[in-house]
Amino acid sequence: MQVEVQQWSSGFAAFCGRFAPRFSRVESRRRMVAYIRGLLGELERKNGWTLAEAAGDATPDGMQRLLNFYAWDCDGLRDDVREIVAQTIGDETAGVLIIDETGFLKKGSTSAGVARQYSGTAGRIENSQVGVFLAYASLTGRALIDRELYLPKSWTDDRQRCRDAGIDDSIEFSTKPELAQSMIERALDAGLPFGWVTADEAYGQAGQLRLWLESRGVAHVLAVPKSQMVVTMRLQRRRAHSVIADLDESVWQPMSCGDGAHGPRIYDWAAAPIRPLRERGRGHWLLARRSRTDPEQIAYYICFGAADTTLDELVRVAGSRWAIEECFQTAKNETGLDHYQVRGYTAWYRHITLSMAAAAFLTILRRDAEKGAALPVPKRTPPHRTHHPRVGMHC
Repeated sequence: MQVEVQQWSSGFAAFCGRFAPRFSRVESRRRMVAYIRGLLGELERKNGWTLAEAAGDATPDGMQRLLNFYAWDCDGLRDDVREIVAQTIGDETAGVLIIDETGFLKKGSTSAGVARQYSGTAGRIENSQVGVFLAYASLTGRALIDRELYLPKSWTDDRQRCRDAGIDDSIEFSTKPELAQSMIERALDAGLPFGWVTADEAYGQAGQLRLWLESRGVAHVLAVPKSQMVVTMRLQRRRAHSVIADLDESVWQPMSCGDGAHGPRIYDWAAAPIRPLRERGRGHWLLARRSRTDPEQIAYYICFGAADTTLDELVRVAGSRWAIEECFQTAKNETGLDHYQVRGYTAWYRHITLSMAAAAFLTILRRDAEKGAALPVPKRTPPHRTHHPRVGMHC
């Protein structure tokens, strides 16, 4: 046990050392280390007061300064987290980027971005903030790697309200799919190794996002509503549900899209080729997932990828979307993702990013526990390295 504690301690120190260049002062670096250590602790609630107490402070002032006043590069630390995740579980072929959002229930009207809006956390319209997140999943693990706070038009149309919450005048309204696109673009520009992008209907039905992904050569499996219009191989525009309804029963295949809490998630799957006027070597499909217990329950996906992509691969990618829900659950239960009590725009990003960093450390621990190995922490990439976005199937 003593050896394990020492390995954990040295590994944690090396992990936090990766972020040191993002801080110009020793005090802020130390606060960062204490903050992440507290997020990894067994505290029931992980807010300014409890994290301060865990660090031995009499007041939360130091933790509040870290989130609100110290000068440090939060986006740079986010980039470090992304790189650590890529080095830990990266897979250029099987890696999947997953877009989704989660809500943070809040009282009052002054917290940045708070509004009465639909929150998946509550399953209804509530007073809340909504964060759009990018997760990375491969066969060896999963982790959150990017985040954006959604600002409703009621905020961006009121510049004084924005200024009061620390939101710069240059920050304009962006839809959730636009926020998703900006995060995927950062991943591409950083040369992140991945093969696919997936997301639920809220993002899949955004035609501009699908077209942008295709223009960048990014393979994707995006959920769409049954009313989604598609172009069939006969150049007809039809709704997704009618195209699938015409498929012969023999086309459907029972397949698992991954393990769930109760074992393999087995559904009936079928795919129909669409969009005959396509780039050579590329393919477009309308994928459908049908419940085996209730055949009326069918989910639909628009897919784009290499022409020889198999049904097995499309099903694997579609099933990987659940990984981001597991990321949210881990981050909320174990690294305090939703435990913050800050109101400012900058403070939100700082807490969320530090929580993501703590969750990335858990990803390293889990990977090494599965390997039965000691805790090696990925080394920082030399600053002179140039990232080259890939073209084609694995952008």
